[in-house]
This record gives sequence, structure tokens and C-alpha cells, in this order.
Amino acid sequence: MQTTALQDTADTDLNADWWRGAVIYQIYPRSFQDSDGDGIGDLPGVTRRLQYIASLGVDAIWLSPFFTSPMDDMGYDVSDYCDVDPMFGTLKDFDDMLAEAHRLGLKVMIDQVLSHCSDQHEWFKESRVSRDNAKADWFVWADPNPDGTPPNNWLSVFGGPAWEWDGTRKQFYLHNFLASQPDLNFHNVDVQDALLETVRFWLDRGVDGFRLDTVNFYFHDDQLRSNPPVSRDNDAGGIGADAPDMNPYGMQEHLYSKSRPENIGFLKKFRALLDEYDNRTSVGEVGDGSRSLQIVADYTEGDDLLHMCYTFDMLGPDFSVAHFRGAVERFEAAVKDGWVCWAFSNHDVNRHLTRWLQEGDDPDHLAKFSVALLTSLRGSLCIYQGEELALQEADVAFEDLTDPYGIRFWPAYKGRDGCRTPMVWEGGADNGGFTTGKPWLPVSDAHKAASVDTQGEGSALSAYRQILKFRAAHQAMQTGDITFLQAAGEVMAFKREDQNEKLLFVFNLERSPTTWTLPEGMPVTTNLIPGFTASAAGTTINLNGLDAFCARLN
Repeated sequence: MQTTALQDTADTDLNADWWRGAVIYQIYPRSFQDSDGDGIGDLPGVTRRLQYIASLGVDAIWLSPFFTSPMDDMGYDVSDYCDVDPMFGTLKDFDDMLAEAHRLGLKVMIDQVLSHCSDQHEWFKESRVSRDNAKADWFVWADPNPDGTPPNNWLSVFGGPAWEWDGTRKQFYLHNFLASQPDLNFHNVDVQDALLETVRFWLDRGVDGFRLDTVNFYFHDDQLRSNPPVSRDNDAGGIGADAPDMNPYGMQEHLYSKSRPENIGFLKKFRALLDEYDNRTSVGEVGDGSRSLQIVADYTEGDDLLHMCYTFDMLGPDFSVAHFRGAVERFEAAVKDGWVCWAFSNHDVNRHLTRWLQEGDDPDHLAKFSVALLTSLRGSLCIYQGEELALQEADVAFEDLTDPYGIRFWPAYKGRDGCRTPMVWEGGADNGGFTTGKPWLPVSDAHKAASVDTQGEGSALSAYRQILKFRAAHQAMQTGDITFLQAAGEVMAFKREDQNEKLLFVFNLERSPTTWTLPEGMPVTTNLIPGFTASAAGTTINLNGLDAFCARLN
């Protein structure tokens, strides 16, 4: 195995299970910090702000793509898997960032986009030249039907058919996203091996793990069978479960275009590669409507697949006990020894405060309540940049949109730019301290009012730091079992316990006060969770609206 000084730095931590229960901070590099005034965040900017991230008390960072790309889909269309796009810097900038992160005790995970690449990648340029070249079968090509239509009914997530006609080969090629993002053919072992070598490139540089974009999209049905419609009687898998409700993508049950059983074999090969290196990890993104949590269980079972996965189950508008408890219980019922990673926000969905705020809510308090709830769940966690400032979705005008998804479905769907606007560091500085140039997306005035330098005692940022410190002090919160207790209405109560500690958690998701009666023989006293007013009185827990309680059990 090839080694580097950076890899040796990463390997000094002997805890191979560091990822289990870890808190991961997601960085969207083009919106985090610009260092050269071109209006786009970059890797030196990330390095500049690593001390801030470390101060939050997180364990790792996840960097969204920074690879060479035409940027049709903001870097999720990769044209060179083994280099840094010049807008983000150089490989040396990456190495410097990695070294500084490790010096601060932060693990570094990077986004691997393996299911598809850019149509500007040399592999695709060669593949489309003819039907008999060396890479002719590296992508998913298919002949048209006799009437010239695509071979089946598969749809693109970004709108329209998932097939694009190529006049040179006189065939269609598959693209589950943009037409400029052709799907790689994972049925070809040479493709698998080539992709794994790109993963090895970054392992040799010393990265600690990978977030696998659209991990259940790798394989397609080799018979190209059409997908059936979703059952309208199944709310969990109906329209909108796999896409916003204005997108017809959600009208299909994607039995044949993704989540194929062959994926398990490739994930074993991926894990075997990671296991050649010390203390590396992986988290897969799974999006498949009602099947997502079962797929997470399937992909993380045992010790030869992915370490963990996350889904979109908690990234929607539902803010209820039934929703949160249901997602956790479905996963716990499906999995034996696999692991999940929960998140409330990321770069693909509206920020969770915007989704959950009601009239009269204090955004800072809802942010504090949300992180208290998230950190109490069994699993690892992802925090998306800016949520610790209680940022809400920015309002981006149509003429400023860059997201192809939003442009395609405007005005019914505004896309993802509203959660991707630049991070705000200094309220009094131009563009919130993000850049000295013109930012690639406008900086929201409302966001500048919540910038890092304005977040004093009692702020959302202060609460995040306190609650993440609280979680880090209790191993039962990180890796312990979870057992739900009986509760009525919008009260959620559960125990987290390991061999050394038992903790009781009670959350009131209503905006009005309520009480919860302790089970017989469960005496508790002081509320341990910082910043909340809920209290115990005899056998009763008194909770205000959006209140939280935690106590140690004997």
C-alpha cells in the first residue's frame, strides 16, 4: 500500500470506529469562504475557517465536490476525478487543508460522485466516438425503439426522459440527472476498477472517508425494463416521496432504474479497498422514497459494506413525533448491526428552519431545539454549514439562479440555490465577509444579520457549541441503544443507554406547554441538557413549548 506523510497523520488516531456517532460538518466549498476575490469559495478559504469549525466541537468535515468540472451541476459533473478544479485551488491547496484539519483533530471526508460523470470526461468522449472502441461499453447505451423513442420510460431526476440521443453512435445514453451527466455502466468490471483507482488516489493523499453521492444509482436493470407507476394508495411511496411534487419523477416506482441488487457486490469491493487503509469510513446517500431506510439497512449490514448511510427521511417538511420516531423505528427494525447518519439540512433541500418555522416562533430557539433533538438520536449526524447560525432559506431571484433543477421547474420549484448562498462571517463587511468580489450567489441581508461575529451568548451558535459539547461528554448519546417510551400527543420520550450510562430524553414538539408522567420506578431530578427550562417535579416532567429534558437514570 502506498503511503504519504498526510496518510500517516490520519492514521495516528487508533480508533477505527471514530465515525460511529460522529458529528460531521458539511462544507459547500463554493459558498464557504473565498480567498482570492473571484466570488467563489475555495480550498484556501476552507483552510482559513477550519479553526471555527473545530470550535463547534464536531469530529469531521465533509467537502462537497471540488474536482475538475464544467460545473453544469456545481461540481457533481466530474471531468477529472483526480484533480482540483482551478476555481477551488490546487492539489497542494487540498494537501494543506488536509494537514491543517488533521492538526486540529478534524477528520476529512470528500464527496465521491461515482454513478455518473461529466460528458467532458475523457472516458465519455472516447465512448461516444463509436460502438467498438475501448470504452464503448463504459456508459449505458441503448438502441431506440422502432419508432425512434427511448428504450423505456425511465425519467431524469432533473426533468424529462433519462435518455439522450447521440447522433454519432445513433444510440441513446442514460443520464439520471442532466444530459451532460452520463451514467457509468457498472455492469462493466473495468468501469468499477477505474473508479476504485480514483478512490485510491484520495486515500493515498490521506483522506479519512467518503460521502458517496447517489449510492443506490450505480447499477441499472440490464434488461432495461420500464418502471411501474407508484401506488396512489401508498402515501409513503407516492408522488413526492422521491422528488418534489411538481416533478413527475416521483410518479414512478424506480424498481429498475436504481437500487438494483448488484450494487451490493460493488459496495463490498469499495469497502475492501477502504479496509486496506487504517481508520477510513464511508457514508452513502440513499434516495428511494419508501424503500430508503431498508436500503440503508441492506447497505450497512455486517462489516464488509458501507459504514453508514443517510436518507432524505428527515429532510422534508414534516415536524412531528410520528415522523421522527417513525423514521428511527423503521430503521431500527430493519437493521441488525448497520448504522445510519441523520441530518435535518443539506445542500439539496430547503433549510430546516424554513421548513419547520411557524408564525410566532423564535428562529434561534427552534434551531437550538432542532440540534438538541438531532444530537439525541442514535446514529451519526451531519450538520450543514450555516444551520448553527439559525439561517433560513435565502430568497434568490430567478435571474440569479444557477441550479439547473430550479431553472427547469421554476416557478413551481425554486431549486436548491436558496440553501447554497454564501456563508456569513462578518455582519458589517461587504458580502458578509465571504468575498471581496461579486459572490456567485447573492448574500442575503437577513443572513448578514445572523453572521458569525454577531452570535453572542444565548445565540444559536452558542447553543450548538454547548449541545455538541454535551453530546461529546456522554458516550451513550453517541453509540448507545435507543428505546422509545409511551407518550401522548407531540411528546417524544426515549432512553439512550450503553453499559455505563442510561439517559432519559423528553421532547415537546408542540408550541404550547405540556407535561409527561414518568414511568413507575424512574426517578429523575436535574435537567442536564443545556439551555432548556423543562424540569422534573415528582413524577412529572414539565415542558414549555419546544422544550427538551434529559436526565441520568440509575
